[in-house]
Amino acid sequence: MSWVGDGDDPLLEVTAGGAAAAAVGQHADRLATDKIASRIAAGDAGLWGPAAEADSAIRLGWTGLHATTRAILPALAELRTALAADGIDRVVLAGMGGSSLAPEVITQTAGVPLVVLDSTDPEQVRAALAGDLARTVLVVASKSGDTVETDAQRRVFEAAFAVAGLDAGRHLVAVTDAGSPLEATARAAGYRAVFLADPTVGGRFSALSAFGVVPSALAGVDVVRLLDQAAAVADILTEDADSNPALVLAAAIAGTSPLRDKLMLVDEGSGLIGLADWVEQLVAESTGKAGRGLLPVATNSPAGEPPELSSPATDVLAVRFVALVDDVDDPAAEVSIPGDEVTVAGELGAQFLLWEYATVVAAHLLGVNPFDQPEVETAKDAARHLGAAPPDREPAAFVDGGIEVRATPDLLLDPDGVRIEDAAGVIDALLLSVPDDGYLAVTAFLDRAENVDLAQVRDALAIRTGRPVTFGWGPRFLHSTGQLHKGGPPVGVFLQLTGAPAVDFPVPGRPFTFGQLIAAQAADDAAALAAHGRPILRLHLTDRAALAHVTHLLRSRRVPA
Repeated sequence: MSWVGDGDDPLLEVTAGGAAAAAVGQHADRLATDKIASRIAAGDAGLWGPAAEADSAIRLGWTGLHATTRAILPALAELRTALAADGIDRVVLAGMGGSSLAPEVITQTAGVPLVVLDSTDPEQVRAALAGDLARTVLVVASKSGDTVETDAQRRVFEAAFAVAGLDAGRHLVAVTDAGSPLEATARAAGYRAVFLADPTVGGRFSALSAFGVVPSALAGVDVVRLLDQAAAVADILTEDADSNPALVLAAAIAGTSPLRDKLMLVDEGSGLIGLADWVEQLVAESTGKAGRGLLPVATNSPAGEPPELSSPATDVLAVRFVALVDDVDDPAAEVSIPGDEVTVAGELGAQFLLWEYATVVAAHLLGVNPFDQPEVETAKDAARHLGAAPPDREPAAFVDGGIEVRATPDLLLDPDGVRIEDAAGVIDALLLSVPDDGYLAVTAFLDRAENVDLAQVRDALAIRTGRPVTFGWGPRFLHSTGQLHKGGPPVGVFLQLTGAPAVDFPVPGRPFTFGQLIAAQAADDAAALAAHGRPILRLHLTDRAALAHVTHLLRSRRVPA
């Protein structure tokens, strides 16, 4: 066990058992001897190899955010007071990836409302617009300032405020880097406030920066407490000791031999709602490149234990988020971990900093650059360069009852080489194609608020394939796990779900609609996966009412033995 705290009140606990414990024994002492933790805190850009030095030199500012972010707190408190005085108490966040995942877990854990708009799906955008606009402040968060989804969301809200007879600028707040297109837009349009983030912090490491703190504070979270939680563990996470929780966690998740690179993230009463989704992005986008990487699987199994852990494969490692033990001197706290797994406990701010340190140390062990995201940038560039209209849709291989089926060629043939002409059959073909060391990724370009129950097909598909299954909402996953899908180990198999919206509407000032935009993003992702040699099945619902039928096919049909 590794723990840090004050007397009988620990702030972090990391435990490891089985293969994970063996990995800690193998690597933690060497990591401490090599002074990895203190070198990270000191800004040593050479820890990830010469090719990564340029990125590393400008991406280590997150190590001090628990102190530096406090500079914006007075202005933030003043803004919240002013908004309340104007009757503005509904906070909507337009942001993608790290700009939305951290505020979502912060506000959910604190139990305060925040509308997170991290989609270009017309139905989800329309739902966000349906609230009382006079009481709404839109926080537009984009590090680059030209994220296409965030720009589209900003445009539609600005137009809606104007139609409602409101001064749009009074209802808009920007969070971005200095000199970005968003900063210029916000200042020219007279936004209520502009918060500039630390330029030396990448998006997925920005939980404790303005990107995490501004929308959370405006929604009502005590962000001082969040920063205090991180500050309380900052020194121990920089210690060059084999008991450093970050070194223990990094060794456990990235040092097993052979590598257990499928990390099943299971919440067992931690109280930190949505932490697994944030960890998923951080770990996948940081490590999934150069054909290597750790696949985090965020689970939310109704029965508790995900199917993948009923009889874990040799490449699967359980990572459990648990509640802190009140008294570390209690013998009951020294429970050994029986299986190949890791448990992590801690307050939210402490866990943010713990996982950030552990992730970059894990990248060091894997030999990858934790600060670049080449495949994510390729996807962003494709989205930015939509022409006069998004590209025409690829013709369907066949249509089955309102389901348009598109797939890489091998998935359209049964084991005897006969062409498949029904959706159920091609689903079976996809599931049979998952390799023994692979995984299935389900990516749904739909309304994640309205279709939230769809995510529960994850467990059924894990049972059918006997392999780890991830579930991601598009386009948000493009800014996180999308990096590992294309840059990580080439063992993924993909199921993409899309659907025609009941109502579509244009992106103001752009030559396309939200429906066209999300369709183009899905098509681009499918093409990129196919170009990387990944099998992909695409099911497009010409009427979203057919989603119930597709869900039934995914849940109930069995792959022949």
